[in-house]
Amino acid sequence: MIGIVVVSHSDALARAAVDLALQMGGDAPPTIEIAAGVDGGFGTDAVAIAAAIDRASGEDGVLVVMDLGSAILSTEMATEFASSTGRVVLSPAPFVEGLIAAVVLAAAGADLDTVAAEARDALSAKHDQLGPPEPAAADLSQEAPADAASEEHFDAVIDNPSGLHARPAALFVKAASRHDAIVELADLDRGGPPVPGRSLIALMALGVRPGTRVRVSASGPEARAALDELRALVEDGFGER
Repeated sequence: MIGIVVVSHSDALARAAVDLALQMGGDAPPTIEIAAGVDGGFGTDAVAIAAAIDRASGEDGVLVVMDLGSAILSTEMATEFASSTGRVVLSPAPFVEGLIAAVVLAAAGADLDTVAAEARDALSAKHDQLGPPEPAAADLSQEAPADAASEEHFDAVIDNPSGLHARPAALFVKAASRHDAIVELADLDRGGPPVPGRSLIALMALGVRPGTRVRVSASGPEARAALDELRALVEDGFGER
């Protein structure tokens, strides 16, 4: 039977999700290890995740279910120094639904690839029940492109310990949203198009790690004010240094 590792910013959230999944998983659930929270608070710890992977590891492999932001970055780092030699799959599954699907199918004896696929598709039933989404009132990913002539920007290095994970990304979004400006952020090391600075999901999807060079650009009536506030946030390490 495969092992499952649950990685979350919150120990309480992880334990509640595991308890719910175990109620569905029958009398012989898989081995489940939790790596959640840091020192009684919120956060993720790559060392703790690596240890959880080692404890859950067996010849059938390990599936890791994560919540968001630094949970993903920390887990990727953890796989590099976990001592386990078994196969480890990092799942993009939704945290609660994916975990429940994984526990149920793993308890039934399914192999790692089958469990991973079931977890990944765990939201399909909800999509089918609720139907297609209503048109959004405002799609932040489709903001009008900035006029290159009026655009301003600054380049900086993200040097807070966990990169642009959930907490600093949320601070970035709040600061960008306070101004009448179109704000974007680009990863200069990886390349690729910039993402909207008022979209938390888009910012976290960049996977910006510590030491990454980024470009923050803005256009509009309050572009300069937005850039000044965002530059101060970045230079302060989003309050994490």
